[in-house]
Amino acid sequence: MKAIRRFTVRPVLPEALHPLSDLARNLRWSWHAETRDLFQSVDPERWAASENDPVRLLGNVSPGRLAELAEDRRFLRRLAAAADDLKDYVTGDRWYQSQSQSSELPAAIAYFSPEFGITAALPQYSGGLGILAGDHLKAASDLGVPLIGVGLLYRHGYFRQTLSRDGWQQEHYPVLDPNELPLSLLCEQDGTPSQVSLALPGEKSLRARIWLAQVGRVPLLLLDSDVEENDLGERGVTDRLYGGGSEHRLLQEMLLGIGGVRAVRTYCRLTGHAQPEVFHTNEGHAGFLGLERIHELSYEDLDFDAALEAVRAGTVFTTHTPVPAGIDRFDRELVARHFGPDSELPRIEVERILQLGMETYPGGEPNLFNMAVMGLRLGQRANGVSLLHGHVSREMFSGLWPGFDPDEVPITSVTNGVHAPTWVAPEVFRLGARQIGAQRTEDAMTVGASDRWDAVAEIPDQDIWELRRVLREQLVTEVRERLDASWRQRGAGTAELGWIDGVLDPDVLTIGFARRVPSYKRLTLMLRDRDRLMDLLLHPERPVQIVVAGKAHPADDGGKRLIQELVRFADDPRVRHRIVFLPDYGMAMAQKLYPGCDIWLNNPLRPLEACGTSGMKAALNGCLNLSVLDGWWDEWFQPDFGWAIPTADGTEATDEDRRDDLEASALYDLLEQRVAPRFYDRGPGGLPDRWIEMVRQTLTLLGPKVLAGRMVREYVERLYAPAARAHRSMNTSSARELATWKSRVRAAWPRVTVDHVETSAATTTAELGTTMSLRVRVGLGDLVPDDVEVQAVSGRVDSEDSITDGTAVPLKPAGGPDQEGRWLYEGPLSLDRTGPFGYTVRILPTHRLLASSAELGLVAVPSEELVEAAGVLMR
Repeated sequence: MKAIRRFTVRPVLPEALHPLSDLARNLRWSWHAETRDLFQSVDPERWAASENDPVRLLGNVSPGRLAELAEDRRFLRRLAAAADDLKDYVTGDRWYQSQSQSSELPAAIAYFSPEFGITAALPQYSGGLGILAGDHLKAASDLGVPLIGVGLLYRHGYFRQTLSRDGWQQEHYPVLDPNELPLSLLCEQDGTPSQVSLALPGEKSLRARIWLAQVGRVPLLLLDSDVEENDLGERGVTDRLYGGGSEHRLLQEMLLGIGGVRAVRTYCRLTGHAQPEVFHTNEGHAGFLGLERIHELSYEDLDFDAALEAVRAGTVFTTHTPVPAGIDRFDRELVARHFGPDSELPRIEVERILQLGMETYPGGEPNLFNMAVMGLRLGQRANGVSLLHGHVSREMFSGLWPGFDPDEVPITSVTNGVHAPTWVAPEVFRLGARQIGAQRTEDAMTVGASDRWDAVAEIPDQDIWELRRVLREQLVTEVRERLDASWRQRGAGTAELGWIDGVLDPDVLTIGFARRVPSYKRLTLMLRDRDRLMDLLLHPERPVQIVVAGKAHPADDGGKRLIQELVRFADDPRVRHRIVFLPDYGMAMAQKLYPGCDIWLNNPLRPLEACGTSGMKAALNGCLNLSVLDGWWDEWFQPDFGWAIPTADGTEATDEDRRDDLEASALYDLLEQRVAPRFYDRGPGGLPDRWIEMVRQTLTLLGPKVLAGRMVREYVERLYAPAARAHRSMNTSSARELATWKSRVRAAWPRVTVDHVETSAATTTAELGTTMSLRVRVGLGDLVPDDVEVQAVSGRVDSEDSITDGTAVPLKPAGGPDQEGRWLYEGPLSLDRTGPFGYTVRILPTHRLLASSAELGLVAVPSEELVEAAGVLMR
């Protein structure tokens, strides 16, 4: 019989146990072992049944047990200590407050993301983007960075995955009740729930409540459109993560960006929290936040152009995709219909909104509105998520800065990191605490002090090897339990499943491969030569075993076919004890999988992995990486702590089958000839000495680099602090000044020319160390020297006479304007490199409020005729 109405009945805690509620509602418990241990001691059996969720635990524990705990002095002392520790953590000064320039740092930063992976108890994530966002908030909390997170609350979260009998992915969407999650409603002073509202076409509205998740020190605001005031269609806007068609996605992104800013304003008004000086857009999904802020400034008598400058100054945009297909793009007419006088942001002309996102550059599709393009145009600072991804992003978006080499495109990079207290197994932490001290271990994992990581050298080999076996054994137990549950979901009975007790071996080299399943991640590369893979799995002396997990997008049948292919191979009775596929990959599984593996495998198509943080989490647990040189591994790989899978570059790369065959063969070779022998070869003491040394090097050399704490410090120092300074300098008069100047420069730029270039060199050869004098005549049209910088760019040249490592030196005005309105610039040119050397001259706009000389995308260079006449190449 189905209930006609559902209620959430909250437990009534005895007064002595009230702090338990505060501890459960602050998600710090998800990475704080002592708090989790406290909740486990409340009722170990119900703790396990609640899947380690304190809110569910307190909802199920018996009144008798609560009364018993309220009289348990030892438990009450532990409870008081945990509550005091949380209070100190939330209110005390941390790294951010200790900075000498702390007064110059932003008073608050708003961090927008479409998904957040904080804990399995709050399933609001699908993959790496959400896990990264969750780790960003946690590390910011640990460091005391005043972040406000902003996202959406999806009533179905992301889907739960099972398999059919024949291995086809099945999706399930359980309904989440916010009242049963570690959330609280943001309410007005009179107790009514706060709401934000968006205007929709046809005189309709989209309303959303604001749920608050407390992530340590960081508030996370989640917007929920499932409210009674909405029509049925609007109630479903926040139903599923990445669900629905184009209009559904557009409404989600309008709510996230526009509604998110309004939610932040509401939260700050009600709590007294400082208003953000910096707005950080984590991928383009939240890009509309910049439009809302422009709309806000329109009420302060700023026109669109001036408001745009004010908004750009304090905006940071992070791109996470290395392929155009990964970016949300909407039809121009769909976007236009949702903005303007009869819909949202009525004070901004629709055409101005469209101009921000249209692909009006060579190679773009001019009828499509591109969310990443809008993010770049609305953000004065932008970054990719690894060094290689920064390079790829500069290439991919170079059309927005015509005339500039990709290396000069103003997109930097901050390599992602992972939150060690979340992902490091308790056993690893305890070993560190026992050997080098609990505080030193905690400092290493949060602040990232390299001297703390060097202390790993003090841990004996025997202890490291015993720890690795304990973790592997725990993974074997976990895999068997999950595999049994999976087969029962597939329709198998108990009589069929006796073989599961022999799946995996805690003494066998264990490889992990778990991630989303788009085609470029190549889930099935390991299956290219099945006979060779079987030989590896069944080797009589050096066998390997593989644990695989991952979800395909519900609409991606190609990804589902890859999963089915892998599952069918893993179902083969000959190898099913050595290779398994575990459905429903998520945070809870990952926290067991990373520590228990010896090797973390990653074989994407290079360079399509923006960063790939799963290997970082594995590394923090002493797991070695075996990966294509892509993402973060391209940046930090060393033979001391892992292996690089060679890639088939050149002509083979154009033939997909040939490329996959070559790279799979290289993978098999590494496993057969280098990885397995190193794991199984024993030294005089009976230990795999060389393997243990690689584990030690992984921890000491990679440990401090892969931390989210390092990442967040970089964001603060390189992006947030400069953005805050720019925001403060961009007052009303400065914004108007810069907007007027840009308008004047753009209008005048067609008449800016390099008219004549001459040097003191008489020949096309010269000796190293020679300094030539350079004289340039330029036309500035209606501009003056204060509006521009004339530069000499010199450096080594390639076979096509392109300067490959150019150095720009400003030239100084020496006279002008002459009768023809031309200005003379002069300066020295040093020949500081041997071999083919070249120079050129260019003119760029310059202004004290610009973050980059490439910001306007304007550059004037010599004509081809002038280049030939000047003889600009020195050999």
